Parts: sequence; structure tokens; C-alpha cells
Amino acid sequence: MSVRMTVAVTDREWFDTLRSESEARKLEEVNFWSPSPQNFRALESGEFLLFKLRRGDHPDGRDDIVGGGIFFRALICPCSHAWETFGVANGAKSALQMRTRIAQYRQDQHDHSDFDVGCRILTQPFFLDEKDWIPVPWHRNIVRFKTFNTSDGEGHQLWDNVQDRLARQPLELGEQRERYATPQLIKPRIGQGGFRELITDIYGRRCAVTRERTLPALEAAHIRPYSSGGEHRADNGLLLRRDIHTLFDHGYVTVTPEMRFEVSGRIREKFENGRDYYALHGKRVVVPRPTAERPDVQTLEWHNDRVFLG
Repeated sequence: MSVRMTVAVTDREWFDTLRSESEARKLEEVNFWSPSPQNFRALESGEFLLFKLRRGDHPDGRDDIVGGGIFFRALICPCSHAWETFGVANGAKSALQMRTRIAQYRQDQHDHSDFDVGCRILTQPFFLDEKDWIPVPWHRNIVRFKTFNTSDGEGHQLWDNVQDRLARQPLELGEQRERYATPQLIKPRIGQGGFRELITDIYGRRCAVTRERTLPALEAAHIRPYSSGGEHRADNGLLLRRDIHTLFDHGYVTVTPEMRFEVSGRIREKFENGRDYYALHGKRVVVPRPTAERPDVQTLEWHNDRVFLG
């Protein structure tokens, strides 16, 4: 099969921050942000997005690939939400620093609102040593990105070069190296940030129970916690209002395999309250239409049996 690889012009400070961060700890994912809230359709999940510094930021003024990652998902969200979700993985040390860097690329650099940004979530990010940077053909008129395809010689050579550089990357203790001699889609291994954005996106930014749409009040809940063997998957998630998420994690509420919201009598017994929650008891939970994105029935049963205080 043939796959695409997009080479994107990259902010040097963003790259330096994340390269330094990756030397201190393993990064599961990064947010390759865009200063404008534009849709991104250049790649599908599992293809490479590669980083290229601006010529003016390159020590020798060349066009080299300096790193990359596996593209997972693109979306648009408020700048504050991107920071809360990814933190330093936005390529900045603070929310203010992130906002300042993004603002310098926007038309209105003095916009003090919580403006929307484009987010391209990348998993398995890598940052190459300078000796391993990969030369790439580039016309000076290209200001954003260029897409290659492994179906042609130039694209296939780029694939081989990337795989060669990845083979030189040091492994952590117990980690196994995956080799992809033949061009193919690579399954993204998403982290907590990617999970949060995935669940927020597929639930249309609305609480599955109350239909609340105030984004700062919503949280992506694992049905089966990651610490208990749950995965960062669409069918292991629910988008819930923050208070309901807390009750869900503590077993005071659950979602049945029939997709009904159930409230435990323990709330009334322990707190002598809960009127607003009991008003939601038995309510149909709104879930995504695609079957693969709906809560897994067996995982819901696990929560009903192991967590819910029925």
C-alpha cells in the first residue's frame, strides 16, 4: 500500500522545548498547533507528520527534517483548552508562553480573547539529533507544508530515511522497536491528552447525560480506569459533566449496558441529598452513532459490577 507523509514547517522554539522535554521524560504525544482554526485533511490517522525548521532557524540554512510523529486526529478548540489538555506537550513551558508564541503568528497579535487554535495530535513523537537530520526537497515558496506519497520514488526514499533514523533512536528499558520496512499505516498509541480530545470530539462537546455544553465543565471519563487495565479507547470513554464524572469514578452513578443512567441510593443515605442527580435516574445516555465509538457493553458491565455502589 502507499501512504502519505506530510512535512510541516515548524516553530523552532516549539521544537527546542519538546526536544528538551523528551530528553527528560518519554513523551506519549504532542500537539502540533496551528495559530488559525483551520481544518487539517492532509493526513489520515496512522500517517507521518514530519517537522522541518524554517531556513532562517536552521544553523546552515538548509531544508532538513528534524523530527516527527504519527498523526492521530485534528480538531479545533480554545487555546486554554489545548493547554489544559496537553500542557508542556504544546511545546511551551506555560499557558502564557504558549499563547504568546501562537499570537505572534496571528493577524491580530493583541487579541486577548480565548481564541481557537488548530490542533494536530501526534503520538510516538521523535526528535532527531542534528547529525541525523534528513534533507528534504523544498521550494522556498512553500510556507506551511508539503505532502509526499510513498507510491513515488521521492516519497518512498523519504519513508526509508525516516525508518533508518528511527532505528537509531535509543530504546527505553523493556521497550521493543517496531520496524516498518514496507509503507503502512501505523496505529497511534494515544495518551491521556489524545483520549480526552477523542472523547470530547466524538460526543460533540456535550455531556452524555445532562447535555451540558460548557467545555471547561466537561471531562473525558474512563469507564474502566487506565490503572485497572482500561485503555485510551473510544469505547472505554464517556464525556461527562465534572461532578458526574467524580460520582461515576466513586461508584455513586453508572451507565447500564442498555445505555441508561443509574444513580445509587448511597448518595441519599450518605449525604442526605442528591435531588438533582435522582432527577436524572433512568435517563437515556446519548452516545456516538458509529458502533465502534459507543461504550463497550462488557466494559459497562465491569463498572456496574466492580465500581457501582448499587
